Amino acid sequence: MILGWLITNVLWIGLALLIVSALSGRRALSGFGWILFGVHWMKQPAHYLAIDDQFNVALSLAVALFSFYLGWLILFRGSSRSCDWAGSAVAIGGFAYFPFAELAPLKGWLIEETAELTLFLLNAFDVPAASGGGSVITLYGHSVEIVLACTAIESMALFAGVVLSVQAPLKRKMAALFASVPVIYALNLFRNIFVVVAYGEEWFGESSFYLAHNVIAKAGSAVALFAIAYVVLMLLPELLDMIDELATDMKRGGGEPA
Repeated sequence: MILGWLITNVLWIGLALLIVSALSGRRALSGFGWILFGVHWMKQPAHYLAIDDQFNVALSLAVALFSFYLGWLILFRGSSRSCDWAGSAVAIGGFAYFPFAELAPLKGWLIEETAELTLFLLNAFDVPAASGGGSVITLYGHSVEIVLACTAIESMALFAGVVLSVQAPLKRKMAALFASVPVIYALNLFRNIFVVVAYGEEWFGESSFYLAHNVIAKAGSAVALFAIAYVVLMLLPELLDMIDELATDMKRGGGEPA
């Protein structure tokens, strides 16, 4: 019974250990937190295999292996400044993202708010879109459902984690945070608008949704995130130093404890 509870809650336990480690300075807790975080990601491929999503199968396994390796480095080779930063970044980003991904009330609220705001902006631009019930938006008989991925919560949580965890003056951290999180959400709303309009008005014929959502919108999102990351790194050069230091520590199998 206890084992079942631990397996069910391995994600939250792992994130809790990472945040306690960051607050207390007890680095061994971070090592165990990374290992439990890896266990969580090892549980994900079964779901993605069931829906034939090979990309996310590979991604889940890669994140799991990264987590296990970092946990091993911390527990058996000694932690370092970059490992401490990585643990803090995952803890902050994780607690910003996973409540919305795992808890139905929060997930539903975020999706509905994003759908309502997307519809509001469409109507503000004189696009005759309407609610199709729940988080569905319809335009000229074509329906688009807003799901969690349409809220950009993953990207916002990622940037919040890496920015807030780095050691830098608060003023520059806040500037980097405001240059990333609100901008990502705003751009994502316009991404949703583009997909609804392109699909509703059949800009690309029968392939309108696929081309608008899977090709153009994804390519645009990648370019936008790259540009935002560039701005954040300009505001926080310490972040680039941490990324470089972490890569170096992992290549050589650990660093000197800071």
